[in-house]
Amino acid sequence: MSTTTVCLALTGASGMPYGLRLLDCLLAAGCRVQLLYSPAAQVVARQEMGLELSSRPVEARATLLARLPAANPELLTVYGREEWFAPMASGSNPPDAMIVCPCSMGTLAAIAQGLADNLISRAADVALKEGRKLVLAPRETPLSVIHLENMLRLARAGAVILPPNPGFYHYPQAVGDLVDFVVARILDQLAVPHTLMQRWGA
Repeated sequence: MSTTTVCLALTGASGMPYGLRLLDCLLAAGCRVQLLYSPAAQVVARQEMGLELSSRPVEARATLLARLPAANPELLTVYGREEWFAPMASGSNPPDAMIVCPCSMGTLAAIAQGLADNLISRAADVALKEGRKLVLAPRETPLSVIHLENMLRLARAGAVILPPNPGFYHYPQAVGDLVDFVVARILDQLAVPHTLMQRWGA
């Protein structure tokens, strides 16, 4: 059975714990992860998690693997935003799915307008045009009409809009339980098995 390849992009919205927990779960499930991150994501990672993500992809990869000692390092590749020869930049070699989590409103707008002026928005553009699963986890509140119109445009184009809004029916006891709720919903979109929480009615 072939390994699922997932492109995961971290951008400059609040919600970095969602993105890093998702990375952990994807690697634990045996998925091959192509990781992208924006300069603003570096700021958010530092602010929310005390995580210093180097602008050098090789160093960022080492930092992330140090936080995930159980992960198979062969499954993680990190790319810079301007690496135009990266596989996800072309429809001839797209990943099986792409996730932007957290997804800033700026990134969402760029994808909605097809700007493709950096590797993150280009990879999302490729995912849409090639009919691959594209999941966006926009973290903003309140939402303006512009935000909502961009989300509607993307939903009509085939993207999944999955705001990181945790539920409470599973009686969360810690922040990690709320994070896992959202990550579980994203993994479900990719049909990636997990045991993050008990399923409704089970």
